[in-house]
Amino acid sequence: MSASIKVAAVQMVSTTSVSVNLETAGRLIASAADQGAELVALPEYFCVMGYHETDKVALREIDGEGPIQNFLRESAARHKIVLVGGTLPLVSPDLDKVLNTTLVFGADGEALARYDKIHLFGFHKGTESYDEARTITPGRIPATFIAPLRHGGLQSGLTICYDLRFPELFRQLSDGGKTGLMIVPSAFTYTTGSAHWEILLRARAIENQCYVLAAAQGGKHENGRRTWGHSMLIDPWGKVQAVLPEGEGIVIGTIDPSFMQDVRQNLPALKHRVM
Repeated sequence: MSASIKVAAVQMVSTTSVSVNLETAGRLIASAADQGAELVALPEYFCVMGYHETDKVALREIDGEGPIQNFLRESAARHKIVLVGGTLPLVSPDLDKVLNTTLVFGADGEALARYDKIHLFGFHKGTESYDEARTITPGRIPATFIAPLRHGGLQSGLTICYDLRFPELFRQLSDGGKTGLMIVPSAFTYTTGSAHWEILLRARAIENQCYVLAAAQGGKHENGRRTWGHSMLIDPWGKVQAVLPEGEGIVIGTIDPSFMQDVRQNLPALKHRVM
């Protein structure tokens, strides 16, 4: 693949209403597609940010069935794009929990990939406390897929939010340099995002000499939570190509395979690995 490709990250401030969130996501997906994006990524929890951690358990869907999946499938087909569906709650082997899952749909509406979040966020500082393990069952299997685009396929790696802190996962997804894009739907908290978000994203791009597309939640939510935002596209040299600090909207940028190849040829770090 040698031609450049336009990609977009959708940033949202999701509410407690699934229908409101789907309407917002649909509008932003359409805007990205109208501006020429071939691949569009939604943020983690795009479909709901509930008042309670258990709210998402009541909304869980069976893989392949349900209104949230129907929305993603139909949106991808309507706009003829590859749609990375943020995350949604799927049925878990643990009856009182969910799998926090990214589903990818192609321009024909067919499913291309699935990834269940492996690393579960836990943070406790003062009155701020999160423990995803209470309501989420961790995934076990890393996932890459070939995004079918107009000028060929682009191997892409799927991660979710807290996964960003585990470089060994990204190294595995890199697949010896075959992966050209890492996708990171997220809902980073304001506290952790303001300290570490951009640093971690740029590090993962530099280490793996690939593009990183991060679609984030960004603002004050109905449930009182504040997310950091700063959805962005980062190139293989670690430069931020586009960013949206806060509020709903889209970030659009271009993946240039020839630039990525130049970076890897000029600094062949992936070939220099010994461990």
